Amino acid sequence: MKSYKNSKAIKRLTNVIKKHIKFSLMLLIIMLVLVAIIGMYVHNSQEKVASKYQQTNIPTLFLHGFGSSYHAEQHMVRAAKSAHATNGVIRAEVSKTGKVTLVGHFRKKVINPIVMVNYQNNHEKSYRTDGKWLRNVLNKIQQTYHFKKFNIVSHSVGNEAVMYYMADFAPKHKGLPQLNKEVNIAGHFAGIRGYDAIKHNSINVQGKPKRMIATYRSLLKLRKTYPKNVSVLNIYGNIGDHSDGRVQNYSSKSLKYLVGSRAKSYQELEIKGSQAQHSKLHSNPKVDQTLLKFLWEK
Repeated sequence: MKSYKNSKAIKRLTNVIKKHIKFSLMLLIIMLVLVAIIGMYVHNSQEKVASKYQQTNIPTLFLHGFGSSYHAEQHMVRAAKSAHATNGVIRAEVSKTGKVTLVGHFRKKVINPIVMVNYQNNHEKSYRTDGKWLRNVLNKIQQTYHFKKFNIVSHSVGNEAVMYYMADFAPKHKGLPQLNKEVNIAGHFAGIRGYDAIKHNSINVQGKPKRMIATYRSLLKLRKTYPKNVSVLNIYGNIGDHSDGRVQNYSSKSLKYLVGSRAKSYQELEIKGSQAQHSKLHSNPKVDQTLLKFLWEK
């Protein structure tokens, strides 16, 4: 009798276990199906957003200004990532001696890659040295990834690094990636208030300053050497006094005289209001949207 009762108990326990196994399997299948559906939805949503943008392997470099760092670039880069305009971001660390180390890596089929450039010596006063360090960055990413072209977005002194690179180093290094699109934000090509700007200066309709500072004269060679296949967007701020609080608008707009007659296209965008202040332009939502459209939108 005892053996019979044990047999029935074992049978009941076996049935209970079988039911639990079936329930667990059903629950697992349901969860896997839900994960697959969510994954497909996210993938399709991302593909739908990404379809607005060109699918290229052209890297876009972001370059900060004097006394700043790559953190000043993060707002613009986050906007690009949120819009799914890129699927790869790395950082180029530039030491105080100009040595470049890449932090992170790009996947094999990266789309619209971004390189956040960080100058550890962010108080370098020689624009020519800044330009040489940019050359080092381009050389490093070319050796690592073999890109043929590049875009660049620069803020404040970063613009001078780009201009001096293009004037002094680009013509000598044909093997490096070639400039494709250039975005200048808060540039002070003809001088910066309180430092080297000439009082009561102005520009004519071609963007030529009435009086030129030495660093501007050093860039005049660009009027003959700037590449003809580059699209240029020049963004400057106006808080209500024809300046962004630090750089007068005539100084930013003097870029036109240097490159406007040779560039494939040249356009200017004036940002107004409190968010047009010099150090706020790189975190301005209107600037974010403009970058997305200019750099990557089809």
